[in-house]
Amino acid sequence: MEKGTIQVYYGNGQGKSAAALGNAIRFASQGKKCIIIQFLKSETNTEYFEKLEPEIKLFRFERSKDGFEDLTEEQKQEEKINILNGLNYAKKVLGTGECDLLVLDEILGVLDEGIVAEEDITGALEGKSIATNVILTGQNLSEGILKTADNVLKIESEK
Repeated sequence: MEKGTIQVYYGNGQGKSAAALGNAIRFASQGKKCIIIQFLKSETNTEYFEKLEPEIKLFRFERSKDGFEDLTEEQKQEEKINILNGLNYAKKVLGTGECDLLVLDEILGVLDEGIVAEEDITGALEGKSIATNVILTGQNLSEGILKTADNVLKIESEK
């Protein structure tokens, strides 16, 4: 059994989520199961994901169609509960090894927003099944996530 890795794609450039999706497609083409959990993303057209099922499954726990930064304080409090449900689902997936690749898209943004602590994310990663691969995306990389990661890729815009 191969040991899974933890990869991080971060920075202010475009393409972090696309790179993670590319890896998911690569895994799926090898007959492996992938789960993508999106955080802090406004609702976008995700119909194309349906064509990738059952090998790639997409989950969004947030209910608002707007981006987190556009919500009222009351709406943000409701979404924080939904986001925590998403993180709890990620912990379950990591612990049970129910997929070969778990993408936590924009999870680093959840940390930036103060919705979860760094220890919540690193603790979830420590509980992962040995064979599960994980990709985390977001703009900013914390020291604890850096120490936990096996590979880190910084994506910056040139302007």
